Amino acid sequence: MSVLEVCVDDVAGLNAALEGGADRIELCASLDLGGVTASAGLMAEASKLAIPVIALIRPRVGGFTYDAAEERVMLRDIERAGELGLAGVAIGALTRDGRLDLALLQGLVKRAQGMQLTLHRAFDLVRDQSQALEDAIALGFHRILTSGGALTAPEGAAQIASLVRQGRGRIGILAGSGITAANAAELLSATGVQELHASCRGPGAEPDPELQAFGFAGPSQRITSASMVRELKARVLRDIRPI
Repeated sequence: MSVLEVCVDDVAGLNAALEGGADRIELCASLDLGGVTASAGLMAEASKLAIPVIALIRPRVGGFTYDAAEERVMLRDIERAGELGLAGVAIGALTRDGRLDLALLQGLVKRAQGMQLTLHRAFDLVRDQSQALEDAIALGFHRILTSGGALTAPEGAAQIASLVRQGRGRIGILAGSGITAANAAELLSATGVQELHASCRGPGAEPDPELQAFGFAGPSQRITSASMVRELKARVLRDIRPI
């Protein structure tokens, strides 16, 4: 069965993803910075939706090596996501030498017991993706979000296909980064993935100059587009096929 997951970072994005026909949502804040953990209030709003919502658990921007205090923050955020009824969490952590931080991840996975588990794109920075995939299976992850170690999923298609073959029947591969309605069919055919992850964001209204002057708005604004979600979903339904 094909699945389209749309990542959003505000209430308008939740509504647009739902209107466009998304099958699942990854919820975060600050998408322009790669995403960090959403507020409890936004999690609560997302919990009202009729489709599964996966909360990104990332305590700050930057790399994925964490200290003990940051680990405590992630543990509490996972706990809160569960309390609010979200379907799952997307987590990830690395050691300084480019491996999954198994000890830290074991604690996070234990705290998320009973929830869906996505290994987020920290996976794309590991030195040995084949070994990391086996580690993810042993830890109990349900899926890995990846661009195949490349900047975009289309660029990493060959590696994504290899991961699909290695993990088949044991863990799902969720292809993400740079996916649009224009390239989805080719990516599906080339990799054999059954799940796609996309932001489906288009230009929003021009920001207010006064808000920009005070530092309350960036130079441009991008918003989740229901029509882009709908177009990508239609392409996924039309073109996905097992290999």
